[in-house]
Amino acid sequence: MPIKKYVLPVAGLGTRFLPATKAIPKEMLPIVDKPLIQYVVEEAVEAGATEIILVTHPSKRALEDHFDINVELERTLEKKGKTQLLERVRTILPENIRVAAVRQHEPLGLGHAVLCAKELVGNEPFGVILPDVLIHHPQRGCMAQMMKVYQQLGHSIIAVEPVAHDQVDKYGIVSLEAGGEEGLRQLSGIVEKPTPENAPSNLSVVGRYILPPRVMQLLEQTTPGSGGEIQLTDAIAALIQEEPVYAYTFEGTSYDCGNKQGFLRANIDYGLRDPETREGLLQQMSVQSHSPDR
Repeated sequence: MPIKKYVLPVAGLGTRFLPATKAIPKEMLPIVDKPLIQYVVEEAVEAGATEIILVTHPSKRALEDHFDINVELERTLEKKGKTQLLERVRTILPENIRVAAVRQHEPLGLGHAVLCAKELVGNEPFGVILPDVLIHHPQRGCMAQMMKVYQQLGHSIIAVEPVAHDQVDKYGIVSLEAGGEEGLRQLSGIVEKPTPENAPSNLSVVGRYILPPRVMQLLEQTTPGSGGEIQLTDAIAALIQEEPVYAYTFEGTSYDCGNKQGFLRANIDYGLRDPETREGLLQQMSVQSHSPDR
């Protein structure tokens, strides 16, 4: 049975993109013509989601508004005969999908953000997607891939990918049990942002999780760490002591849109995949590559 509820932590203030994010949530910044948040909601829906839980901040009402009906806009598009745009606006969120929001009033870490959704998640397994990370695959999204594995195993799954060894201190890093299938291994441990000399591997957590409701209880028992934050990795480390948790090496290309370089790379790559922008973008890139000023 597919996971129905997906938690999207979106309460961060996006300081790395100031001043653009002074009045606009970073999750509303566009990749070509869709905001980041819409891509990850579409990924969850593809995997079988029927309820999206936004863990948000009082200043980020635009996220909720994006998935609400805008009657005035729809009437204007209809009057002007812009039927294609009207259809795109009306299908931002399928009719059977519910969006709920709960607020995280203090930045107390990813674990605390997930814990804020406890009452809405209830006593059932759930997914977590970090909207900072986009993952592109031409046939099947990352969460849909993980969902297929979850239905076979029935245990928690975390998406991982290798990173350069000198970059491990920026991520949650996993260690693996011996044996298992290629691309799917049971975890023996997980640690948040280890130093390169202490890292158990170079496999980083990519912001895609399928977790049991037990995680919420473990988060309630988790002691705040550095900076007073409650880390999701600490709760998962405790979960590993109780039941199997698997690392899944997904198929596709990831983009860390939480930083400028990853955000720009995503816009270029998605622009090259979009039939409306591909030709013009290629022409512009060709002109620039032959410019005498370069």
